[in-house]
Amino acid sequence: MSKVVCITGASSGIGKSIGEYLTVKGFRVYGSSRTPEKYKESIFPLLQLDVRDTNSVTNFIDEVVSKAGRIDVLINNAGVGITGPIEETPEEEIKGVFETNFYGPIRMIKAVLPFMRLQQSGLVINITSIAAYMGLPYRGFYSASKSALEISTEALRMETKQFGIEITNVAPGDFATNIVSGRYHAPILDKSPYNKAYSETLELMNEGVDDGRDPQEMAKAIFKIIETKHPKVRYKVGDFLQKTSVVLKKSLPGKVYEKMLMNHYKLK
Repeated sequence: MSKVVCITGASSGIGKSIGEYLTVKGFRVYGSSRTPEKYKESIFPLLQLDVRDTNSVTNFIDEVVSKAGRIDVLINNAGVGITGPIEETPEEEIKGVFETNFYGPIRMIKAVLPFMRLQQSGLVINITSIAAYMGLPYRGFYSASKSALEISTEALRMETKQFGIEITNVAPGDFATNIVSGRYHAPILDKSPYNKAYSETLELMNEGVDDGRDPQEMAKAIFKIIETKHPKVRYKVGDFLQKTSVVLKKSLPGKVYEKMLMNHYKLK
């Protein structure tokens, strides 16, 4: 029997690549989008879903179960970016990124666990970020939202093992996606004390995404995880430098690591 896989945020980027790859591999894939009608050419079904809305989440899960009879894998991929100085980022935008990047996956997990518990099996894969392991300048709230999901997953893994349910994190580095177009950027204010540093850091961030890796690499990594009987707590997918930065964070003194990051972003 083909495994049934749900992927949030599957209309483009990493989610789309994962959905297409798993479909070709024989999985029964159901993706989601807030506006699925815009993506008529998708090779797997796209259902309407807004992870910020509990009713929408419940309807999505119920629809998949009614169509497929079960859910074997949930991939929490939907996410948004946010940049800006901590001091100057509007509170409503801070809440917004947590609604999508943290509360959204939690809503999905709460909705799917009862079905997986009845099956006595299931796998939840949370797409976090290498940024979750460090507070990046002018990306502090993005790092915080992904870090919150990362840590919550650690606890949730231990709570759900008794039901035969596996949960893991996958932290990607920079991939060539359209995240920049959907990312909220706090405006670069002419009279802001952060003007120069923020604008230069923003250029570096955007260059990193433009030069990012092929999302197919993430798709292949996800496939391997699904095929693993007992996945690890976390996986990192990215270039050598990005993965090494996580190791250095653990091994270097705090101030040394901070200086390394500041040098990378050319901050004084």
